[in-house]
Amino acid sequence: MIAKLNIMTDRLIIPDYCPVPAAKPFMRPLLIAFGWLCVALGGIGVVTPGLPTTVFIIMAAWAFARSSRRFHDWLYSHKLFGPALINWERHRVIPPKAKVMAVSMMSLSVAIVAVIGAGSWMAPTIMMAAMTPVAIFILTRASRAPA
Repeated sequence: MIAKLNIMTDRLIIPDYCPVPAAKPFMRPLLIAFGWLCVALGGIGVVTPGLPTTVFIIMAAWAFARSSRRFHDWLYSHKLFGPALINWERHRVIPPKAKVMAVSMMSLSVAIVAVIGAGSWMAPTIMMAAMTPVAIFILTRASRAPA
């Protein structure tokens, strides 16, 4: 079972599979701020081509795991981000729709930069060199959780 419902509070109880140790008290506010910055950037990335969502949400999960159990649980029970995080954490799965979207947006970003910087080949080449290994990584991950 992925999560249980606490009858007393109507909140999901997310099992803690995180091997990351808790941060020192002085680091907690910084990690919480960093986590929320990553959530904001991930949210913007949902609607902005070229800005990744998954990477920022995974970084937010890491930051919240070290700093705030409440925010960590919120992120894992979020209707948009939670299922992808849980599938990634448990099975290293990237859904087919997310794969298509990620590789399409990377390709679109390179195409836009190539058209806008029509006289220069340097920026699109650097982008392709950076995005190709990422695309290969994404495409070679499992698409569905094992049965």
